[in-house]
Amino acid sequence: MAGTVRESAVREGAVSAVLDLASAQKALDAQPFSRLVQARITEFGHGAATLEIDIREELLQQHGFVHGGVLSYAADNTLTFAAATALGPAIVTGGFSIQYLRPAVGRTLRARAEVVQAGRRQAVCRCDLTVIGAEGEESVCAVAQGTVLPLNGPAGGNGEG
Repeated sequence: MAGTVRESAVREGAVSAVLDLASAQKALDAQPFSRLVQARITEFGHGAATLEIDIREELLQQHGFVHGGVLSYAADNTLTFAAATALGPAIVTGGFSIQYLRPAVGRTLRARAEVVQAGRRQAVCRCDLTVIGAEGEESVCAVAQGTVLPLNGPAGGNGEG
């Protein structure tokens, strides 16, 4: 994939060199809702991020599946953490869409996102959401795509604007 963020991040000294897994987890822990769902970042850097949530009763809807709001939360946050590897930490979601493919049933929800394209003003990312079953098998339950924007203008700017 020539020209991907993974390659350009490595070439340009990488914003993700400033951000590491520990600082990403610290940023996640600063979000009260992330603490509520007990989310954790398990991989972070080089244009990608992975977030995991242990599935428990409080996160289910009336049919026993993980609630769609929890899936959307996981997609949104993972998309932005992946984008942070390219744009830096001062970012917000510009918008995202999610497609639910099958009921999310298992022991762990895993969201993996990667940057598809990043420029100075935005990053476009995609995310696969999977559930991990009791035997360790993974199955895709949803996919998402989103756009992430710097809070204060183009990445690498002086913070004004």
